Amino acid sequence: MKTIFKERIDALRDNMKKCNVAVAIIPQLDPHQSEYLASHWQVRRWLSGFTGSAGSLVVTLDEALLWTDSRYFIQASEQLDGTGIKLMKDGLPETPSIAEYIINNTPTGANIGIDGMIYSASEAENLKIQFASHGLNIIDTFNPIPQMWTDRPTLPDCKIIIHEEKYSGESVSNKISKVLSNVASQGADSTFISALDEIAWALNIRSRDVKCNPVATSFLYISQKGSTLFIDEAKLNEEAKQHLSASNVTTAPYNSIKEFLSALPSSEKVLIDVVHTATAIIPMIDNRIVRGTSPIALPKSIKNEIQIEGTRNAMVRDGVALVKLFMDIEQRLKDGKSISEVEVGNLAAQYRSEGDLYFDESFDPIAGFGTHGAIVHYSATKDSDVELSADNMFLFDSGGQYFDGTTDITRTVSLGNTTAQQKRDFTLVMKGHIAVGSMIFPAGTRGAQLDALARQFLWKEGLSYLHGTGHGVGHFLNVHEGPQNIRLNENPTTLMPGMITSNEPGVYREGEYGIRCENLVLTVPAFTTEFGEFYKFETLTLFPFDLNLFDTSIMSDEEIAWVNEYHSMVRERLTPHLNAEQAAWLAEKTAELTR
Repeated sequence: MKTIFKERIDALRDNMKKCNVAVAIIPQLDPHQSEYLASHWQVRRWLSGFTGSAGSLVVTLDEALLWTDSRYFIQASEQLDGTGIKLMKDGLPETPSIAEYIINNTPTGANIGIDGMIYSASEAENLKIQFASHGLNIIDTFNPIPQMWTDRPTLPDCKIIIHEEKYSGESVSNKISKVLSNVASQGADSTFISALDEIAWALNIRSRDVKCNPVATSFLYISQKGSTLFIDEAKLNEEAKQHLSASNVTTAPYNSIKEFLSALPSSEKVLIDVVHTATAIIPMIDNRIVRGTSPIALPKSIKNEIQIEGTRNAMVRDGVALVKLFMDIEQRLKDGKSISEVEVGNLAAQYRSEGDLYFDESFDPIAGFGTHGAIVHYSATKDSDVELSADNMFLFDSGGQYFDGTTDITRTVSLGNTTAQQKRDFTLVMKGHIAVGSMIFPAGTRGAQLDALARQFLWKEGLSYLHGTGHGVGHFLNVHEGPQNIRLNENPTTLMPGMITSNEPGVYREGEYGIRCENLVLTVPAFTTEFGEFYKFETLTLFPFDLNLFDTSIMSDEEIAWVNEYHSMVRERLTPHLNAEQAAWLAEKTAELTR
């Protein structure tokens, strides 16, 4: 089976030779710089067989290499085996960057091929500067894939769905007015938006174009004179057309952006976020460009009161679904019936779908039993699927898309026999989780300043994890959104009231088990003193942590109290929505934790 990937790489090399390209770089991207892609844009997956959401393929005339981060080291190693593609573990000290590797292994004067319609302008410009200083040239029009991939999926054509104001909390007109005010403050007259979640937020529209991400394939131009949505006409029904027209938004074909942008008046100043705009779009606007930050990313991340209350309500329904799920798992194991990783994921979607306002999963579930739990972004398939049993732990990371909110939760549970090491590891992770969740911090605090709180207890014992501690979460939008995060890497965006962020430290012992404990938290005001305003986190997620995994001998009184207070809140919020049997189960799972 994996010989097909060797054949595709060889076909790519044939095209490289015809175009005088020595190296081709194929990132996991689309023209909108999305993290999760529609099938049409899964070029790197088609060429390599690697299914992770992050990573770039580099093909030379005699080598093929794939860079991906720590979330996918184990998965990539397995999926690339037999393809002839070498895994490059990005982020490790011994692994060169893609640019460093190409510079050190490519003769002066060679051409490096990229598809400028999927490479961001900022990244392409950085590469051009690095390569030019070593005599290498970027060819940003290299794209032989349409000729090679003969059965390529078409562009998605799902219908537009209106995200009603009773859920979004704000009209399209108000949002566009705020966006244009931001545009003007950056010295521009208009803006061109490529990011799909930003377009969805600004226009209060959703769709099913990308699995688990309720966005619509489109581009958006916003100006004082009116706005234009570039989208396939077939995606618009009469309701969608009226919705857009009411906010002075006209439509044009998805592939007509070059003609439109090139025809703008020479005096017009168009704000562009080069991090989220393809490099091929830049020449279309030419010298009209004003480089700046997205006028949508920050306001999108700060949820209004209707969105916040909707998310709280969605968390109740999500918690009820998880109570049903874990009761089901326990009962099957008790009765000696089998249940596999894939079945757990399917059951989670089923139970969530029974709740009001459910739309879809917010990402493909990560259901990892035993050693699979150590694969950070493991995805169970029919080939990898294993049955759950009482001889190890089970890590389950999942979420739902509801019209009134997006959820994302990870729980690690004991299914029976648990070792002292597993309990200690779990408790060290939870100590970090509690440290972040209970932190009070001054306005202006960045996520990087909180990240070490989650890692400190692991570090003291020579343990760590390589992924971030927290990512922003959308409102009935992408489960991963910026601009805020909590991770070791510096990010200038500060944590502000209204932002929803994950809190998910973990530890992974390859070949043994993985542990991750995740809640979503809302930044809210705490108090104000003569030293300024201070913020804290409100925990939104509602489901218990496994009491059987705590080692209270290494916990402080305050940490034990945090667990008990959290479990009390979970019980109070969920019990009114449960039947007697479910309520009794939850009461047992949220019993007081004592030494």
